[in-house]
Amino acid sequence: MATAWIFPGQGSQVVGMAEALANNPETATLFEQASEILGWSVEQVCSGPRERLDRTLYTQPALFTVCVALTRQLRLSGTEAEPLLVAGHSLGEYSALWAAGVFDFETGLKLVAERARLMDAQSAGAMSAIIGLEREKLQLLCSEKKSVVIANDNNPVQMVISGNPLEVAEVSAAVRALRARVIPLAVSGAFHSPLMAPAAAEFAAVLDKVVLQPPTIPILPNVDPNGALTDAAAVRRSLKLQIDHPVRWRETILQMAERGIEELVEIGPGTVLTGLARRTAPTLRVRNIEPAVALPV
Repeated sequence: MATAWIFPGQGSQVVGMAEALANNPETATLFEQASEILGWSVEQVCSGPRERLDRTLYTQPALFTVCVALTRQLRLSGTEAEPLLVAGHSLGEYSALWAAGVFDFETGLKLVAERARLMDAQSAGAMSAIIGLEREKLQLLCSEKKSVVIANDNNPVQMVISGNPLEVAEVSAAVRALRARVIPLAVSGAFHSPLMAPAAAEFAAVLDKVVLQPPTIPILPNVDPNGALTDAAAVRRSLKLQIDHPVRWRETILQMAERGIEELVEIGPGTVLTGLARRTAPTLRVRNIEPAVALPV
C-alpha cells in the first residue's frame, strides 16, 4: 500500500509519550542528547508545570524530540515500510525532514530550538481557530484587514487566522455573527503571518550556516505543497519562508491523494492530523502511531 508519514506540530499527549520513550533503552540516548543540547530535560519539562510546557520555547524542542524518538523506534521495530512521501504540520515539518535524512538529530534540534526562541520572543500578535465557515467567506473577512491572514488552512471548514490582536478580534466577531465557532489560541505571536517577518529573517541567517542533505524521501512543504522537495537547496528556500507564511495543510492532503497515496500514518502525539485528513480526503486510510504500538513490551 502506498503510504505517507505525517507529523504533528502540536499534541497534548506529548507528556505521556516523553516518559515512555525516555525510559526505553532504544530511544533514551536521544533524550540524553537533547538535554545536553538544550540545557534542560525534555522529560522533566513534559512532566512539570503545564504553563512551562505550553510555552513555544519548550513545546517545539520537546515535540520534535518525541516525534524523532517515536519514528526511530518505529523503524527499529520493522513493522512499517518506508513511506513514499512525508510531510509535517508547521513544526512537524522538521520531524518530516529528519525522517527524510535532511539533517541529523543534533542539527534538527538546534534549528528547532532557535526557531522556538525567535517565535517565543514575538508578542505583538494573536491567533484564533475558525470552525464551520467556508474558506472563501473567511478569506473575504481577512482581506478587509491590514494584518489578518489565514495562517493554517487545515481542512475545508477548519482554519486558523493570525495577525494584529485587535484585527483578529474584529474578524472573530464577524465570524461569530455568521454562526461559526471561534477558539482563541494561547500563543505568544501571530505565527505564520507577515508579522513574523523579523523572526523569519533572523532564522534565514541561521539556516544559511547549516549543511542540509538532499531528502531521501520526497517531502511536501507547508509553503507550497504542490511540488515535492527533492534537493537541499529547495528545502532551505522553503524553510526560510515557513515561519511567516501560511501552512497549506488542506492542499498537502489533497496532493497526497493526487500522487497516489492510499494511507496516511500520523507519527506523534494526538490524532489531529488524521482527523483533519478524514474531512479533506475521505478516501484515504488513516492510522496513528503511539508508543504502545511502536515500542516493544
